[in-house]
Amino acid sequence: MSPTTPPRVVVTGLGATTPLGGDVRSTWQALLAGTSGARTLPYDWVQTYDLPVTIGATLAVPAAERLTKVETRRQDPCAQYALIAAREAWADAGTPDVAPERLAVSIGTGVGGVHTLVDQWENLRTKGPRRIFPLAVPMLLVNSPTATVSLELDARAGGHTPVSACASGAEGIAQGLQMIREGRADVVVAGGTEAAIHPLPIGGFAAMQALSTRNDDPVRASRPFDTDRDGFLIGEGAAVVVLESYDSAIARGATIYAELVSAGVTTDAHHVAAPEPEGIGAAAAITQAIRTGNIDINHIAHINAHATSTPVGDRAESKAIRSALGKHTDQVAVSATKSMTGHLLGAAGSLEAIFTILALHEGTAPAHINLDHRDPDITLDIVADTPRALPDGDIVALDHSFGFGGHNVALAFRRCR
Repeated sequence: MSPTTPPRVVVTGLGATTPLGGDVRSTWQALLAGTSGARTLPYDWVQTYDLPVTIGATLAVPAAERLTKVETRRQDPCAQYALIAAREAWADAGTPDVAPERLAVSIGTGVGGVHTLVDQWENLRTKGPRRIFPLAVPMLLVNSPTATVSLELDARAGGHTPVSACASGAEGIAQGLQMIREGRADVVVAGGTEAAIHPLPIGGFAAMQALSTRNDDPVRASRPFDTDRDGFLIGEGAAVVVLESYDSAIARGATIYAELVSAGVTTDAHHVAAPEPEGIGAAAAITQAIRTGNIDINHIAHINAHATSTPVGDRAESKAIRSALGKHTDQVAVSATKSMTGHLLGAAGSLEAIFTILALHEGTAPAHINLDHRDPDITLDIVADTPRALPDGDIVALDHSFGFGGHNVALAFRRCR
């Protein structure tokens, strides 16, 4: 490698806590089995506030079962979830022996510490300022997950918290790639987290008519690309990867799941919530990832789509993919995993990045559930009913995420064997 050639960046650790499982392996197995994480929300506040949406995709394993009482007391759930995922990813990577000054953290979130914010406001309102928890401010700050993981791992090379709505987790990984390429860190723990199953976000999303109202049938509520889709199913959790240079991973004999080849980041500048209807900005992010990664478009075999199950969003995404890939679109297997996980908002992009990585590593694209009547305007090769084997050899898979405000992030991974 010449002095001007940026290092290859690979994924050596995976960690997650999701509506499908308490770790990566159980989540992946449930995904391949077509299991849904959707359920009726088991909280009293659903009735207290008479919420119009009573369903969601809550964690399969509560954080309290994975953390100490002190940790749950001093961390907002969004930081709790990030810590659980980061610990798994770090152990999975073999606890790399890296100097603290060369270790960084980049964990995005969309909503942040809403539980702490609202709970402490209620304390102030009903009990007075002396009853506000002393750690309320660091707990509610949006950088809390990154700070928590940095403290856990003694990471001193830098900490970033991308906040780009539902693209935050993917942008967290893109930021990690950039840090290693620029020589700012040797190892980066990167991803996203979200804990927004709370009456305020649910009420707000419902007021926007963004959520599915299939309260009587939660398992079938999230139905990307289906003509009967009526909004997304809110989910919660975290997903984190360990990124490092290829040379470092080889030198220490680490398991390499995939190479993170490139990232594309753009914005629509179109609307505060709605995507640009032709998918122009999203297509530009995909094209940017392909161009900067010097990727042969014919090597792209798989896409994990953002596919939220909103009428406008799914259609715009289909147009974006076809615009970026052209005729090759018909050769690409497209998975829509939010049909099972729900929409993890700021953690969606990083969880779907893990699914994309595992699809390459294990040679299998997950199937879509709840696709009963395909929208004729969505012209993609959707993996439906059963998982599909991916081709052997040097193939590339894409994970892209789009967020309110017009944020677009595309990640490109290559099989690395």
